[in-house]
Amino acid sequence: MAGFTDYLNPVRVLGDVWDELGILTDRALDRHLRLAVTGLSRSGKTVFITSLVHHLLDGNGLPFLEPVHDDRYLGARIEDDRHGDRFPYTRFHADLSAQPPRWPKATERLTSLRLELAYRTRSLVLRQVQPVQHLTLEIIDYPGEWLLDLPLLEQDYAQFSHEALELAAQPLRRAAAAEWLDQLAAFDSDGPENEDAVTAVADAFRRYLIHCHKELGLSRVQPGRFTNPGDLDGSALLRFCPLPPGEVRRGTNRARMAERYMRYRDEVVRRFYVDHFSAFDRQVVLIDLLGALNAGPGHFADTQDTLTLILKSFRYGGSGFLSRLFAPKIDRLLFAVSKADHVAPNQHPALKQLLELMIRPAARAPRYEGITTEVMTLASLRCTDVVRTEHHGQVLSCVRGLLKDSQRETVLFPGEIPPDLPEREDWTSGRFRFKEFAPRRLVSSAAGQHIRLDQTLQFLIGDKLA
Repeated sequence: MAGFTDYLNPVRVLGDVWDELGILTDRALDRHLRLAVTGLSRSGKTVFITSLVHHLLDGNGLPFLEPVHDDRYLGARIEDDRHGDRFPYTRFHADLSAQPPRWPKATERLTSLRLELAYRTRSLVLRQVQPVQHLTLEIIDYPGEWLLDLPLLEQDYAQFSHEALELAAQPLRRAAAAEWLDQLAAFDSDGPENEDAVTAVADAFRRYLIHCHKELGLSRVQPGRFTNPGDLDGSALLRFCPLPPGEVRRGTNRARMAERYMRYRDEVVRRFYVDHFSAFDRQVVLIDLLGALNAGPGHFADTQDTLTLILKSFRYGGSGFLSRLFAPKIDRLLFAVSKADHVAPNQHPALKQLLELMIRPAARAPRYEGITTEVMTLASLRCTDVVRTEHHGQVLSCVRGLLKDSQRETVLFPGEIPPDLPEREDWTSGRFRFKEFAPRRLVSSAAGQHIRLDQTLQFLIGDKLA
């Protein structure tokens, strides 16, 4: 009788009808989801995509993905896609499943991979018509540097120059910028156009950005194609640099620099947005927050500035410049702290809270404008075990794994994540000493190979697999 009463409960009935309508509406839409994956410096996006595809192919090890938990997930297959550069999943999977495994080399251009996911629908109506449903998941991998260029769409040459020169004057970048700034001081910005002189000072600017990115490990490098040119390597569009304030007069070196910047902004950045970014449905941004803490306050501040810039690119409401120019449709945005296995699980809540604090001011606008924003901690491929040791009568949660550089197994206490944004004493106390670990083999049907990859997938695609 209780079941009959529940059936007559109008709230329950309306809830079931609403759920059913949601599923049917979703099925009526395009069954194609474009998931864009990018990351800041050394964040592990290649491993993230490889592990994600590995687990989706058979559904093993994904208990928090709803269709897997409900025993509705049937698996996936890689579709043959001849359009554009394909993400080299087979090669990267071979790297991670080798004996011994090795970290795959990062991709430096836009690549994509299509998966066809099969699952049984929970819709009562669709179950009678077509119980097995399919979703095409297109995963787009692109360099994080290219995402950082989107704010340039709002800047003219003078604004770009002002910000870039201010950045170069920061203590962390000053030494790296010295060669370029010396050449800039001797450069006749307002003299007659001299292509050799323009090329020389632009090349010095590019070397400065590459040093910031590759040697210093900084994330905020603009223009992004100067460090990761892709198919623009050697192009004249990359032969410009910021200049001190001045009037742009025709026939001068300044006019040539300004013209190339505008072409870069309009022909490269805008084209990337129109061709790719505006077609994304969901986005994940990976961050190596432990590496930023290790590197010190300057790098940490650089990471926070970079995240703020990224969030500006997701202002899609009436006040956002991108919404005025285009019609973007990203509705879910995930910021994920990678390498969570490098610290003990009891540190994960603080790690998540730290990233939430870093993005909180800039994240208000995307949330207000309808984008569901989430923060998670994850490890795409778990490289450590958790062990407990006693030190001076205190039980410590430690991690055990092979160190990346020495290939020596070690047990260490990696330190604690601050519950708030680091204070000055945090940077001087030596508390941040997080180590890099070598990979473990990625094998089929093995449990515990990741941390929260299934929860990540549930947030990004779970609603489409109902």
